[in-house]
Amino acid sequence: MAISSSVKLLLSLILILSISITTQANDPDILTDFITPNSTNVDATFFTYHGLSAFYNPNPKNFTVIKASMNEFPALNGQSVSYAVLQFPPAAVNPPHTHPRAAELFLVMKGTVEVGFVDTTNILYNQTLQVGDMFVFPKGLVHFQYNRNHNESAIAISAFGSANAGLLSVPKSVFTTGIDENVLAMSFKTDVPTVQKIELGLK
Repeated sequence: MAISSSVKLLLSLILILSISITTQANDPDILTDFITPNSTNVDATFFTYHGLSAFYNPNPKNFTVIKASMNEFPALNGQSVSYAVLQFPPAAVNPPHTHPRAAELFLVMKGTVEVGFVDTTNILYNQTLQVGDMFVFPKGLVHFQYNRNHNESAIAISAFGSANAGLLSVPKSVFTTGIDENVLAMSFKTDVPTVQKIELGLK
């Protein structure tokens, strides 16, 4: 059966649109060497960031993330890269979360960190990392990091393939955004009081 030219045109437009939408999910390519916040001249200080210089804390009290994304370091705009330093007190966890716009390359600098991600078929890939070990979390997949050591802190550095990787915390996005408690109770096979207790703990 022959396909009419109008159907071929429609299919071509759908293909182009789908490619365009997929492309827009990543950082856009820029047509200049770099992007400045205004048209004035910049010097080397614009390309320098000191925000990570005092990150080292041998005894952090809480799990802490120090970011170097385009929000903190505007010179990263258009460069498709960013960093974060993660400090884990003993037994601290970075709860399940996703980065919708970038993969994450995780490097342990101090201590031991258990990491893992879940793919779209619900298979868990987890590993215990030592100092110098790296692990990649694929873009958009739910993942976590956990300092299983209850006596020593841990430090890691994350590199992202986006100037603004984004962060979607699974516990907060599910339990603190106003989703109906009955929906949550049915979804998690529990009751509303349990859901309310979880919600209270995340405030």
